[in-house]
Amino acid sequence: MNRRGLTILELLTVIGILSVLAATLLPAVVAAREAARRIECTNHLRQIGIALHSYHDAEGSFPAGWQDDRTGQSAYGWAAPLLQYVDQQSVFDSLDRNLTLSDSRLDGVRATSLNLFFCPSDVAPIRVELLNSLSTVPYLTLPAANYIGVYGTEEPDEYHPVPPGDGAFINTRPVRISELTRGASNTFLVGERSVSMFPSTWLGFDRRDEDAECRILGSALEGPNCEQCDECEFSSRHPGISNFLYGDGRVCGIANSIDTEVYRQTARRNE
Repeated sequence: MNRRGLTILELLTVIGILSVLAATLLPAVVAAREAARRIECTNHLRQIGIALHSYHDAEGSFPAGWQDDRTGQSAYGWAAPLLQYVDQQSVFDSLDRNLTLSDSRLDGVRATSLNLFFCPSDVAPIRVELLNSLSTVPYLTLPAANYIGVYGTEEPDEYHPVPPGDGAFINTRPVRISELTRGASNTFLVGERSVSMFPSTWLGFDRRDEDAECRILGSALEGPNCEQCDECEFSSRHPGISNFLYGDGRVCGIANSIDTEVYRQTARRNE
């Protein structure tokens, strides 16, 4: 009985057809996966928006940009008070914001990585390691995040003492929604930053860090994903856009090509 197998020519033809199909389908698969990741990222920002409004309903304002510990050596970011509104009551109860951020009693909190504060499109480590120039061993490790508060059109780490920002999160003073005089629907609250721009955290900052305040806050100066911009800018891994949470709770993708003046205006809390 004769058995007929594939000839070399037939085999090469099949491989060629499969290669063409793979080349045709792969971009579609990649695009579908990114679309799913972007939807998840958007949902995270919406949940943060709900938490911010729940906090505002309870306290009469949004959280302050940061709260200093009792020594002033470190500070806790705007996201820390939101833990009780995002189903993280146990972490919130463990967080004594009077303690220095490096206090050993906060080891468990500093090791807590919260999925809500990550954008799945970013390939980011779950920890931010703070180093000084004299050592390769971090003096402090913080939980990472991709979402940072909008400080406005000032850089929060440019001068010390830090000047008040013109955004929704300014220093230690809480901002009320009534102060968003351009309208909540026209004002950024929170935006994205990828780790490639600058590693960020939801927890807070240590003032030994050269760019301390930028770990939790961002500046809208030139545009999202600006390659030549300061590390305090916003950015993302989404092709062509970065997601922003507005004061009314909606989330929109802002194009890299947005007009600079419109971008800056939307980052300010008033005219």
